Amino acid sequence: MEVSFVPPDLRRFDLLKSEAIVVAHHADDRPPVGALGLLDWRMGGAISRSILAGRITGTRDELVLVPARPRLTFEKLLIFGLGARAEFDVDTFDATVQRMLGALTKLRVRASVVALPGRTDESIAPAEAMERFLRVAANHVDHDDVMLVESVEAQKAMEPVLEAERRRARARGAVV
Repeated sequence: MEVSFVPPDLRRFDLLKSEAIVVAHHADDRPPVGALGLLDWRMGGAISRSILAGRITGTRDELVLVPARPRLTFEKLLIFGLGARAEFDVDTFDATVQRMLGALTKLRVRASVVALPGRTDESIAPAEAMERFLRVAANHVDHDDVMLVESVEAQKAMEPVLEAERRRARARGAVV
């Protein structure tokens, strides 16, 4: 799996050609924040209206598939519920990343953009998020390309972890 980065910026999102974008949403986030907030803006508030109507709740284990076109360049928008913000922990991170990658596999998505859970509000540090993501991703070999939505500062913190994994993968003959 090739891992790269994109900053959370609508103009950058508009240039991407991935099949799907995957984001997480806390039940108590009103209005949507982070990458989901940016996507909601681009979609003219459709996500906010779905939240207000109760079609998107953000409860833990929720998965909502939203057709993203024509407003977004992605075919699919997958929104994963995280539960209440105060209840977020590393187990929630691991379980949500597992569900995200599992859903992408079931949908046969090979190239995706992923906003990792807990990163919007720094509930999990960048390096730890990358370590945990790579650990879970090791069990999901069906993806060719994953682009993580991260700020430039977070990318700098994640890059050494990613580079160490790339060195290990090269030694094993794999690609990260």
